Amino acid sequence: MKFSYARKLLATTAAVTISVMTLTSTAAPAMERVKAIFASKPAAPTAADAAAFIARVEKESEALGEEAARINWSYATNITYDTQWLVAKISERITKLAVEYAVEAKKYDGVAVDPVTRRKLDFIKQGITLPAPQNPEAIAELAAVTTRLSSAYSTGKIEYNGKTVPQSETEVLMRTERDPAKLSEIWTKWHNNARGMKADYARMVEIGNAGAKELGFADVGALWRSGYDMTPDEFAVEVDRLWGQVKPLYDELHCHVRAKLNEKYGNEIVPLDQPIRADLMGNMWAQEWGNIGDYVAPKGADPGIDLTKILIEKKYTPLKIMQTAEQFFTSLGFEPLPQTFWERSQIVKPRDREVVCHASAWDLDSRDDIRVKMCTEVAADDFQTAHHELGHNFYQRAYKDQPVTFKGGANDGFHEAIGDMIALSITPEYMKQIGLIDKVPDASKDMGLLMQRAMDGIAFLPFGLLVDKWRWQVFSGELTPATYNDGWWKLRTQYQGVRPPTARTADDFDPGAKFHIPDGTPYMRYFLARILQYQFYKAACDTVGWKGPLHRCSVYGSKEVGEKFNAMLMMGSSKPWPDALEAFTGSRQMDGSAIVAYYQPLLVWLKEQNKERKCGW
Repeated sequence: MKFSYARKLLATTAAVTISVMTLTSTAAPAMERVKAIFASKPAAPTAADAAAFIARVEKESEALGEEAARINWSYATNITYDTQWLVAKISERITKLAVEYAVEAKKYDGVAVDPVTRRKLDFIKQGITLPAPQNPEAIAELAAVTTRLSSAYSTGKIEYNGKTVPQSETEVLMRTERDPAKLSEIWTKWHNNARGMKADYARMVEIGNAGAKELGFADVGALWRSGYDMTPDEFAVEVDRLWGQVKPLYDELHCHVRAKLNEKYGNEIVPLDQPIRADLMGNMWAQEWGNIGDYVAPKGADPGIDLTKILIEKKYTPLKIMQTAEQFFTSLGFEPLPQTFWERSQIVKPRDREVVCHASAWDLDSRDDIRVKMCTEVAADDFQTAHHELGHNFYQRAYKDQPVTFKGGANDGFHEAIGDMIALSITPEYMKQIGLIDKVPDASKDMGLLMQRAMDGIAFLPFGLLVDKWRWQVFSGELTPATYNDGWWKLRTQYQGVRPPTARTADDFDPGAKFHIPDGTPYMRYFLARILQYQFYKAACDTVGWKGPLHRCSVYGSKEVGEKFNAMLMMGSSKPWPDALEAFTGSRQMDGSAIVAYYQPLLVWLKEQNKERKCGW
């Protein structure tokens, strides 16, 4: 790729050299002609130029994309000095090229082109998450900074009970520990671990914003919000509309959970007039609360099936969990995963090296080399995660015949929602279908099941929203390094109603304790995914004619659902997301009403429980 650019530069240099030589050996009229050539404006770009540009970008991007994917896979599954070096170098190349592509694509803003070409040009401009200015030093620095931030998170450790505890195990401790003093210690030590990221993060923001401005965006946040087939301002309004649809359900859940935690821990630890301590929620970031579901389950209600216990009793292994997740998709009519998936994936954590344990799905060659990277444990959480990650893989395979520019989700929330929709189908009916249980429990006590689902599905919504709301404020300059942490906790209090267990200061960088912040991964996709997963799920259940309670529906084995589902997946991002949404759900608008419908019995119950309580914070 560099070679082709070098040839262009050589050709330009040669042309100038010839012209200069001519100036020294010709008469005045010739000199005037040469001056005229240099003074003339370049020809205006045309639609044909745009098409040729896109063809070049797609060819070069596919080749470099595979190289980058393999380097990043090597790093993620074996963190060493050398793999970090390789990632930094390929990131530098990709950033430089992506910025060049984006700047060149901007030249065609005023050219009349067909809708497909225009969509591709827009994608090329929006295709870089963290752009750098067209400056080799800035590009190299951004690549080094982002690699350091990602590595700092993945290799982070704390000292606890006389042992060195790696990042992935801190999450396990937060799930299983119940002593509030110990939870506070684990939480605080992990969040303190992020302090060292702050300077690098601030520099990343500075470089990224400079790059975004070169592309014509106000800042990186505006760039991110531009990728949803609407203006950045319209998108900000849209997510607030969606949050408004689901907030009443979250508020009722928060009120009930706080009351139950107060019963367990007392007024000193859980005052009834304050936000809840973030370390008490069974999760490092209080983003999902399912691990404390036993505290809040309705009296007399079935607490739900202990899936972790069943998986262990049935002698499931990490491999069998992944095979079971694959089986769900094949039951819908999808082709099995290629043999290379099983040969090349990282399904369990290696014992001999540092790896990035954060679960992810990979498409290394934009064709068939799809893989998953997990540190799978035999547990209910990872059973669900396996279904989720394979959703990405089957989506990747479905759109593999699209042009490289359109190999992606209809919007980034779609990609996350696909597997999440399948995870909703992990119902008692599904468990019976695959032999995990012998008898489906009576539906009359399903309030426990709904509560358990809400403790993850509903509890996550404000966190999914606020992570990028915080970054939008950072990128816009509303928050500065001196106010990063205060701004973070202001949003967490406003949206989640949680507070830190220990005093935090401006020197802390608590956002860095969440993987997606140092990794630079946009997070709004996860909020949108939670909205879309229920919308997809309800549409799938309507397709199979499900008549029972919505939360009991399973579409396992439905070829009709699979056919409609695949029709949407195959579109990739070739059409505006409302077109893809309509193909599967019949609606052109993202809609939180499906969540409310799913949890309606629980909402009625929660309102009754909270009738005499003081809610809010």
